[in-house]
Amino acid sequence: MNILVTGASGFVGRAVVAELRARGHTVWAGSRRGEAVAGAHGLKLDVTDPGSVQRAVGQADPEAVVHLVGIIAETKDQTFEGVHVGGTRHVLAATPRHARYVHMSALGARGDSGSGYSSSKARAEGLVRASGLRWTIFQPSLIFGVGDDFFGRVLRELVSTAPIVPQIGDGSFPFRPVSVQDVARAFATAAGSETGVGETFRLTGPDEYTFRQLLELELGALGKRKPIVPVPLPLMNLAVPLMGLLPHPPITRDQYAMLKEGNTAPNEPARTVFDLPMRRLPEHLPEIVTQAKKG
Repeated sequence: MNILVTGASGFVGRAVVAELRARGHTVWAGSRRGEAVAGAHGLKLDVTDPGSVQRAVGQADPEAVVHLVGIIAETKDQTFEGVHVGGTRHVLAATPRHARYVHMSALGARGDSGSGYSSSKARAEGLVRASGLRWTIFQPSLIFGVGDDFFGRVLRELVSTAPIVPQIGDGSFPFRPVSVQDVARAFATAAGSETGVGETFRLTGPDEYTFRQLLELELGALGKRKPIVPVPLPLMNLAVPLMGLLPHPPITRDQYAMLKEGNTAPNEPARTVFDLPMRRLPEHLPEIVTQAKKG
């Protein structure tokens, strides 16, 4: 099949492109810079520019579109509304009516979320369901793998920066991380078949952890021993906005809101429908943090 992947140069995008190519598909890698990815044809594609999207889709002439573009923090040029909602609207409008469409959302996407990220993802899902295309929506939890942002940067910096490790509240917020390989396998299977048409699947891993357990795992993977000190939520509520004044804050307000909500769900039916191996975080975390340190 001829498949266009948006956001192909990102962490998940590279894994999806590689998986699709391994299955023999012709892949067009759409990104703002238009670079080739894992041997796939590179295409300039800015989802916030409808003309750019139309040109890329016209060149690729896809039988399937995998839409992965997303941001985890807003900038002056990129907002959750512009990228997640507007970008999805532009991609849906350009996608040929006969094409398969597979969409990256997020676990916890809902309109009343305290996170701008999650609420914008929910609005984008609404556009997909109303599109009339043969769509499938995936809602991944925290995605781990070499090059990921959460375990490779956010959590690593959180446990490495100070002599103590600050724990948000009582640390009981639950998470069920999923590997990028499992995510790529699910997207590739859906894009190349009719499996899951008109359905929404939560993508989570085999094991659930509390936030405190994730901190302990990260410390162990880094070979560090530090005390973990709970920080009361009222104090965190004051500290996080102040962190936002830094050039590169360790955690944004939006990420803080998502952490407090937790991020977990059963891994069925996605595990069975897409035959996912369900890789486990502790087996891969040492390589993730080692590679992140080299970077």
